[in-house]
Amino acid sequence: MSQATALAPAPAPASRPRGGGSEFAPLLRLVKGQGLLDHRPGWYARDIALTLLGFAAVAAGLLLAGPVWWSVLLAVPLALLSARAAFTAHDAGHSQVTADRRTGRAVQLVHANLLLGMSREWWNDKHNRHHAHPNHLDKDPDVAADVLVFAEHQTAGRTGLRGFLTRHQALLFFPLTTLEGLALKLYGVRALLAKDGPYRTRGERRTEGALLLLHFAGYAALLLTALAPAQALVFALVHQMLFGVHLGLAFAPNHKGMERPDEHEDGDSWGHLRRQVLTSRNIRGGALTDWFLGGLNYQVEHHLFPSMPRPHLRLAQPAVRAHCRALGIPYTETGFVDSYRQALGHLHEVGATLREEHAGRPE
Repeated sequence: MSQATALAPAPAPASRPRGGGSEFAPLLRLVKGQGLLDHRPGWYARDIALTLLGFAAVAAGLLLAGPVWWSVLLAVPLALLSARAAFTAHDAGHSQVTADRRTGRAVQLVHANLLLGMSREWWNDKHNRHHAHPNHLDKDPDVAADVLVFAEHQTAGRTGLRGFLTRHQALLFFPLTTLEGLALKLYGVRALLAKDGPYRTRGERRTEGALLLLHFAGYAALLLTALAPAQALVFALVHQMLFGVHLGLAFAPNHKGMERPDEHEDGDSWGHLRRQVLTSRNIRGGALTDWFLGGLNYQVEHHLFPSMPRPHLRLAQPAVRAHCRALGIPYTETGFVDSYRQALGHLHEVGATLREEHAGRPE
């Protein structure tokens, strides 16, 4: 269970107030009345322009510097810019950028498929299921047993490499995030080639496939034009590894160790407010934290209002916090470093039984 600072101290979900009615509706009316669900196209236009200019500057720097090892240092700003593109793709997928669906789709295709080599439709399908059932082991794909596991019963039968990873998953978490950028590309391509993928039409599949091919071809062409083969390989590795770590830092503390609806008899009947607040963790911080984590540090507000533009999440927080306090619902918020301590502590605790079993085996 999370040990984060909460406005209500109860370790378990608060009971629903008698008398019926939606717990979420009054908060929704308040937020709408404040205009916090209104779109901010100008804000996003400036953010996107800065990101695209950054990509262009890195590409120009590589071509101007030529095949020298110092050019590998440009992988660092490129990793930061890739994370910016990922945050914009995420926001566009939630219709935060614009109310126009065609424009939002175009923005997401450019940032996900073209700039990152990540399938838009694969990501939307997976991420929407996560938002619908956060932290539910049977319904949220983000907590399905894979390389990492999130509940003790998921460790059963894990031997060999998987067993080793589970026993030490807290220690290995950040090293494993270095592969996240590559994994997003791989999963997207695999979904594109699968007959039962999430793509609704052939045209959609072709568009995404063409943009993914353009990304991979353009990325390889840029590096091999500007750098020697060995330098290009090192640059790509540094870029993708740092990008993966950045994504891991943004996503790791959001839900790990928080309430799981599947642990509670009434978990499937939780309303929207309870389902999203109890399973999410916020990270305190200022403007730098907001920028570095792409607004995902306001995880509670984002889950309650997925279409709320990123710059409004901070403004909505006081109302959400006060509403949860009035209902006696724990609102979890913690510091930047402590959020990772809690998330990794949960992963370490999950692997405890497997470590004990392994320690008791004869050599």
